[in-house]
Amino acid sequence: MNRHKRSPESEMMSYGYEPTWSEGAVKAPIFQTSTFVFRTAEEGKRYFELAYGLTDPHAGESAGLIYSRLNHPNMEILENRLALWEEAEAASVHDSGMAAITTVALTFLKPGGVILHGHPLYGGTAHLFAEVLPAFNIKCISFSAQDSKDEICQKLESEGIKPEQVGMIYIETPANPTNALFDIEEMLALKKTLQKDGADAILAVDNTYMGPLWQQPLLLGADLSIYSATKYLGGHSDLIAGAVLGSQEHIQAIKTYRTFLGNAPSANTCWLLMRSLETLKVRMEAQQKTAIKVAEYLKDHKAVANVSYLGIDILKDKRKAAIFNKQMSGTGAMISFDVHGGEKEAFDVLNQFRLIKLAVSLGSTESLAQHPYTMTHAAMPEQEKLATGIKPTTIRLSVGLENASDLIQDIEQALMTTHVMKA
Repeated sequence: MNRHKRSPESEMMSYGYEPTWSEGAVKAPIFQTSTFVFRTAEEGKRYFELAYGLTDPHAGESAGLIYSRLNHPNMEILENRLALWEEAEAASVHDSGMAAITTVALTFLKPGGVILHGHPLYGGTAHLFAEVLPAFNIKCISFSAQDSKDEICQKLESEGIKPEQVGMIYIETPANPTNALFDIEEMLALKKTLQKDGADAILAVDNTYMGPLWQQPLLLGADLSIYSATKYLGGHSDLIAGAVLGSQEHIQAIKTYRTFLGNAPSANTCWLLMRSLETLKVRMEAQQKTAIKVAEYLKDHKAVANVSYLGIDILKDKRKAAIFNKQMSGTGAMISFDVHGGEKEAFDVLNQFRLIKLAVSLGSTESLAQHPYTMTHAAMPEQEKLATGIKPTTIRLSVGLENASDLIQDIEQALMTTHVMKA
């Protein structure tokens, strides 16, 4: 009899943990320790050989516990559970989303190399690519969601870049905060074209906005799926973490760099993430249901100049609809909208929210609103912001678990009691 394959949401309660390990405790305890005892000196030697990549593991052998900067039980259980969402071979968790992205970049990009990346990106990622990586002699070339494979190749040629220099193609889809969609299938075609000419590029997808519930980049062919685990995976605004999913080979390389960069998350952070994964599906489904109602309300409001929400965008944009149908199963809970007027009017609205919290981050149980132009994307050059649709009038809203009617009422009172209505 074939064993029934359980859904990820079912496995989140117990996968990778045996109660007999911890006095029968139903939930894994927090292993609050910095170091682990070896049974013999020979065992310690073997563990270090595996940890430092001095030898390959035997069939079925896994790295033993040495020191919590390398690994610990809470991290191991968490990584095993995260991998289930996209049927990944392995996962690596980090102490922030930016730590995960930086570790990936330093693992696969070398001096003299090139990263091709979508635009716009989350402000922290954009700063890393534009300001930090060039100091390591890594060139960063951006492209928009509208650029075709051939146009991107032409851009490389015009910059005097040889295909073999490209070490990574990096996209964030949907893009933060515009909801621009990058076609993963088109990126795979780009990767294949570059590889024919000698490139060893990997395709990395920041899946924070959609995943892992509504989009699974690995199942679509991407090499790495990256998350700010602070967001939906954590979901309670009480932790900072990042995660990367991929093949055993790629993840092992990332973990080697993680060891020496020292950005493994604590046992407590991993335990909190394990708690959050148990409710991930129900939270994200509820948030999406409410976001649909909020977006529908906003699109018809006379104080609102424009609304960007996937559920609305795909009805107006055939290209977006085609990409959505290929790679997504939901419209998510992230909304961007522009009010009439300028920065002052946008600030007036943000300052009038009572239920919605004025704060950065997203994907949490509470609804959060912020001003990308002057906050998360403040460091981006003005012309780039405007070119990608990030305006002084733009408000980004992450829809939480509040009642939809209460959220709409809060937005209504903010719009009605400000100068927006007079603009």
